[in-house]
Amino acid sequence: MNKNDLVGVVADKATITKAQAAEAVDAVFDAITSSLKSGEEVRLVGFGTFAVSQRKASTGRNPATGAEIQIPASNQAKFKPGKGLKDAIN
Repeated sequence: MNKNDLVGVVADKATITKAQAAEAVDAVFDAITSSLKSGEEVRLVGFGTFAVSQRKASTGRNPATGAEIQIPASNQAKFKPGKGLKDAIN
């Protein structure tokens, strides 16, 4: 499922237009993104939790040449599924 498919499903389930559903989906994504940017976690009970974790700098290797490269530290978005989602797919 891609974003357009998700918009179509939301439009059908909520009996709204696809344009309104697209605005709603974009608003949800924007809210999650802005919360993660500010360092907050987003907890959706029954669905899961979005959080940011810090990845330390490390040394890697270029697979083509074998030369060592430095991989800088970065923030990574993580998702941990909730009990409701786990139960639904198992």
